[in-house]
Amino acid sequence: MRDFAYVRARDVGHALGALGERANSMLLAGGTNVVDYMRTGALVADALIDISALPLRDIRVDQGSLRIGALARMSDVASHVSVKKFFPVVSEALELSASAQLRNMATIGGNLMQRTRCPYFREAGFACNKRRPGSGCAAREGFNRFHAILGGSEHCVATHASDFAVALIALDAVVHLESLSGSREVPLREFYRLPGETPQVESVLQPDEMIVSVTCARVPGATRSHYLKLRERASYEFALVAVAAIIDAPQGIIASARIAFGGVGTVPWRDGDAEQALTGCAIADADALRNAAKSALRGADPLRDNGFKVDLGRRALVRAVKAAGGGGQ
Repeated sequence: MRDFAYVRARDVGHALGALGERANSMLLAGGTNVVDYMRTGALVADALIDISALPLRDIRVDQGSLRIGALARMSDVASHVSVKKFFPVVSEALELSASAQLRNMATIGGNLMQRTRCPYFREAGFACNKRRPGSGCAAREGFNRFHAILGGSEHCVATHASDFAVALIALDAVVHLESLSGSREVPLREFYRLPGETPQVESVLQPDEMIVSVTCARVPGATRSHYLKLRERASYEFALVAVAAIIDAPQGIIASARIAFGGVGTVPWRDGDAEQALTGCAIADADALRNAAKSALRGADPLRDNGFKVDLGRRALVRAVKAAGGGGQ
């Protein structure tokens, strides 16, 4: 690990000022992602600004809306009584993330800002445009079972890692940002960038900005929501396919559906086609749900090893919708 400066921020203004002092500065909160990749050389920073002492840990549920401070711990949000009651999809997504030890350290803001990466990102001996722009993407012709089938480019096909972000995308969450020049709000669906020709640029966050909170307004069916994560081992593993399903189904008929996928896209993937196809279906009608699920994941472009994700994703969608709508799995 190369040398870097360390700054312990006293308040938000101090942190933002320190960000602007060096061109290659990074914020440090739980440190579960940044420190790990700095040790391997996958990330390089001239300065780390420690924001762990800032008062950004609030978790508030008020009249059905949710506000989470950027430094709230994942485990605290997951176990929060009101989050579990009114936003179960958020609690479940967090509980299925990483490991219990990491959830006790990792922050909400850090989770949203974790690098979109694959095993080739970590290993310096392989080409990776995220780690070294212009070097190529080893995954495209390498082992790519775990990679994206949606949103990829010739330059990157890594899947977005956050389960929490998938749940938030389904809830139309908004990210609140601060800089010395002011504040702004960005819908999470607009926050992440597709890799295109610049996969190292993963979000619209500017170098002088930081996340201070994330909010979700009340949406129909939020209390009847579910997060389903399918992976190759029971814990501490990224999703092969994940589904966040928010289903409003009075009298068992779907009036509205909000569907987002994880494990399949280079960003959390909201699926409007699936939402439209599910509307009007009866939760108890398995054939109708399976037929509607055929609309999901349109435009998928599988690689050599991951074509199975299309069928797996559609099957997972049916299970998640039934669980969210009260029809079991």
